[in-house]
Amino acid sequence: MSLNPEKVTVPRPELFDFHGVWMAPNFTDNWENVQKFEARPDDILIATYPKAGTTWVSYILDLLYFGQTSPERQTSIPIYERVPFMELFIPGKVSGKDLADNLPTTPRLIKTHFPVQFVPKTFWEQNCRIIYVARNGKDNMVSYFHFDTMNSTQPEAGTWNNYFQRFIQGKMMYGSWYDHVRSWWKKKETYPNLHYMFYEDLIEDTQQEIDKLCSFLGLSPSAEITEMVVSGVQFDKMKNNQMANYSNVPFMDFNISHFMRKGKVGDWKNHFTVAQNEEFDDDYKKKMKDSTLQFRNEI
Repeated sequence: MSLNPEKVTVPRPELFDFHGVWMAPNFTDNWENVQKFEARPDDILIATYPKAGTTWVSYILDLLYFGQTSPERQTSIPIYERVPFMELFIPGKVSGKDLADNLPTTPRLIKTHFPVQFVPKTFWEQNCRIIYVARNGKDNMVSYFHFDTMNSTQPEAGTWNNYFQRFIQGKMMYGSWYDHVRSWWKKKETYPNLHYMFYEDLIEDTQQEIDKLCSFLGLSPSAEITEMVVSGVQFDKMKNNQMANYSNVPFMDFNISHFMRKGKVGDWKNHFTVAQNEEFDDDYKKKMKDSTLQFRNEI
């Protein structure tokens, strides 16, 4: 099963407390099957909080591994089929777990937004390589807000002011941004096959971050391939690429917002009031005081 370009209306889901994390049925209904996922040692899992650069890193990896050997993929298979969203489940439309099971590639590239404690245990048992991408909370909130306005598989976004409060409280799909980025950061201490990246670093120096990725993955691409990847994953190119920009997904309304909107650091300044910025900074200090994790809200 996979998505098709015929637009469909999906009822907006309601969030509920699922093992201590706010979730919705389209990401939990296939829970038992997802938890039984049989990972292979060469699988690569891309994990992020939603709207933190998942598609960007998915596309980078796909080009690194298959850009030369399977160039037809780039023009015929959308990124969400090349790198399936493991826990997404819309009956009769898509099962991310089935797509992942049936991937013909080696390695299999798979994405998830799960907090670290929800990841199927076979990924750890097989010592799979895992790439986590984190984005500063202010920009992440803004991007998530616009995403929720246009994606009917997400809860209603509501007003910006209400959304701001929900984000602070962690009442978001996949729960608290704070819990998510911190728990994955902590996992790095005990799981060396985890590469933790920052969205802001990717924006600032894409090639340097791709070089670090290659080092982690044991890849040694030629200068030509590296240039092809760096050029291919520039924001404007991906935004105009139908195989990367999600424009064929039936439950996203591009009349409201594009899936790839701005791809910038610091857009939060166009949304946060002075009071909201102060409230966020105070909240951040409290919740992050015991973590060594550091973010940049501008570059």
